[in-house]
Amino acid sequence: MVVIRLRRLGTNKRPFYHVLVADQRFAASGRFIEQVGFFNPIASGKEVRLRLDVEAINAWIKKGAQPSDRVLRLMKENEMGAEAVAQARKDKHDKAVAAKAAAKKAAEEAKAAEASAEA
Repeated sequence: MVVIRLRRLGTNKRPFYHVLVADQRFAASGRFIEQVGFFNPIASGKEVRLRLDVEAINAWIKKGAQPSDRVLRLMKENEMGAEAVAQARKDKHDKAVAAKAAAKKAAEEAKAAEASAEA
């Protein structure tokens, strides 16, 4: 299967990633079919943080390539803009908080049911 994934480059504590189209069987740092962009997570100032060849990525997806989770997030960030990504992060955080609250409530209910069963 063909996948679209990241390859880590750079030095210690200075990561830099190439967005690659590669066969899933190839090593992450091995052969690849095509480079379709890059991602610099620690870009500052005028440095470009993300550059994707959207046409090439869409062409590979039409051919059956599967993007990794991180590449999907980068594609959304590239297309939607930073505000939408911030909203997505907020939504994810809200879901996590709600899940914790639900788990806590379920634990309290189980404890109350156990106490009433003993009495």
